[in-house]
Amino acid sequence: MEENHSFVNFSEKTNLKIALVGNPNSGKSTLFNALTGLNQKTGNFPGVTVDKKSGTAKLNSYVTAEFIDLPGTYSLYPKSLDEHVAFEVLCNPNNEDHPDVTIIVADASNLKRNLFLVSQIIDLKMPVILVLNMMDLVEKEGDIIDIVRLSEKLGVKTVGVSARSKEGIEALKQALLQPLPVPQYDFINVKKLASELIEKIAAIVPVKSDFAAFQIINNFSNINYFDKKSGAEEKISSAIDSSAIDRDKLQSQETVERYKIINRIAEECITRKTEVKTESFSHKLDSILTHRIWGYTIFLLILFSLFQTIFFLAAYPMKWIETLFVYFSNITAQTLPQGELTNLLVNGILPGLGGIFMFVPQIALLFAFIAILEDTGYMARVSFIMDKLMRKFGLNGRSVIPLVSGAACAIPAIMTTRTISSWKERIITIMITPLISCSARLPVYTMLISLVVPADKSFGIFNYQGLILMSLYLLGFIAAMTAAFVMKWVLKAREKSYFIMEMPVYRSPQWHTVGLTIFDRVKTFLLDAGLIILAISVIIWFLSSHAPGSRLEIIEKKYESPEMVKTYSKDERQSKVSSEKLEASYAGILGKSIEPAIAPLGFDWKIGIALVTSFAAREVFVGTMATIYSEGNSDNTKTLREKMASEVNPATRLPQFTTAVGFSLLIFYAFAMQCMSTLAVVYRETKHWKWPVIQFGYMSILAYCSSWIVYHILK
Repeated sequence: MEENHSFVNFSEKTNLKIALVGNPNSGKSTLFNALTGLNQKTGNFPGVTVDKKSGTAKLNSYVTAEFIDLPGTYSLYPKSLDEHVAFEVLCNPNNEDHPDVTIIVADASNLKRNLFLVSQIIDLKMPVILVLNMMDLVEKEGDIIDIVRLSEKLGVKTVGVSARSKEGIEALKQALLQPLPVPQYDFINVKKLASELIEKIAAIVPVKSDFAAFQIINNFSNINYFDKKSGAEEKISSAIDSSAIDRDKLQSQETVERYKIINRIAEECITRKTEVKTESFSHKLDSILTHRIWGYTIFLLILFSLFQTIFFLAAYPMKWIETLFVYFSNITAQTLPQGELTNLLVNGILPGLGGIFMFVPQIALLFAFIAILEDTGYMARVSFIMDKLMRKFGLNGRSVIPLVSGAACAIPAIMTTRTISSWKERIITIMITPLISCSARLPVYTMLISLVVPADKSFGIFNYQGLILMSLYLLGFIAAMTAAFVMKWVLKAREKSYFIMEMPVYRSPQWHTVGLTIFDRVKTFLLDAGLIILAISVIIWFLSSHAPGSRLEIIEKKYESPEMVKTYSKDERQSKVSSEKLEASYAGILGKSIEPAIAPLGFDWKIGIALVTSFAAREVFVGTMATIYSEGNSDNTKTLREKMASEVNPATRLPQFTTAVGFSLLIFYAFAMQCMSTLAVVYRETKHWKWPVIQFGYMSILAYCSSWIVYHILK
């Protein structure tokens, strides 16, 4: 190949926009974390709901770089929404995220396959730096990559790094400050594949290279960035139709031509270790972890251990936080003068904050486990072993990632379905993902389980509470698979499904990345869900402490009468006043109005209020109950669990939260679509209200019927 390229110098710019692109599992996100640290933010790419992760870093005292972590892709032929974003950002010069420089991250231990995407981006004639990541693995294998020669052959600057250990990061930053070569030659001559059509397109729209025109031919249906006023879209469509070109054949020819050159470059630049290599550690481990029997067994044991650990380790900090907020409530009530503001603080804001912070330990532990499983490479194996099982239910291995991610939160989990190319499988995955128990259900589960299952009960060495928590997660998975099986026969589609996933090597978890994940998720919970919980806690406080007309004053005067003073002690009067005022309040009226509908499930009007408010977010249930029981109980020395445990059903004179009621409520929350945000995301992803309406309907019916059955069996 002829080495002919110009240079571009960004030394005069104080702000650079840099995109990171690469194959899945190339270590791109690890490099992004190494470059940006905590200076990250998450949003959406313009026009789509695909997650946009960006971060900033100082390259020197003058230059600040904004790094954009593009979704992983194997080529510039997008097969999913995620891949389409990478294509759009790189190929559309008018895109607001179009970079000044593109960093192509390649897995150095599997370089030949990674060079396909590298060669395509080189042919776009844009400033790039090729980063050979995982150089530590190459050295460990005893292979040698001639980086200087590879750089000369490709015509781009090349840097070797090990992102996990941050080796080579400074060299990469310095490379970004130097003049970068922009290749002028074509990696392959695409013009000989469709010369006439390429010339026609180049005459209609300005393109930087023949390959840019070639991309328009192959991806015309995926392109939406043409100027509608120019008429270019219609002209190109007409030119493509009149050529009667076979795009699949064209892509195949391009692939063959590229790999001819890639193979030659690999032979010249990569020296393999000559002696016969023993079976790698990853292959040995895969023979066990992906075994058709042991693979499933080990996965279930890992999940079992995860939930046992969450309950055991989180119990102590949760108790400390809960006790701390009770102490704050007491001090506030004793220190501040009586009035609306004190009432708001003691019965509204502090219980709401307690309901937020109390569950941070469990959420942090859950996300820590998920991050460790992903970082070690185990989650890819879970997708692999589950593929065969998933296909029986109308899904494939790619559906596993959204379903497992759903254990954290259904919203990002539903967004990850963009990697599923089949419309039918994607819709089914979206429709069933909210049945997987998410972290928002965790506060509800732990609160109710601790109420109805004694902490000292165990089955051998296993705690009953942990067993029940795991059973709820398994129940959600079984319900999701059952719903998928039904939808498999209801939804009709002719397209064929395929599942291709690269198995990353096993690595020890990178604790820096795990820490960043925990920090990001806990921050999201506190700022997003936490603010909702706090806002609703304040609203519930108002509704539960105010009533129409003078009802509250009448109740107070009733218990100030000589007869009541003589009959009841001061504490008993305060308790009855609090209880009757709550029942007469706006919240009490709301709860009483829906009580007939939920009474068959064992729920009273107080639970009814929490069911309504938690539609905003499931975890609001705890904050609502905290506010209701603070307003309806004059004893500020008790924790929420103690107040709920002492609640008595006025009709039966038995505890309100019996085993039957507790499990009925658990099952209801396991199945109900109590999440407004999830429904909104389903609408955005499907572009039709039909799907969220169907989803809300079938999940509500399933929750009500299941809850009714459980209550009547156990009562």
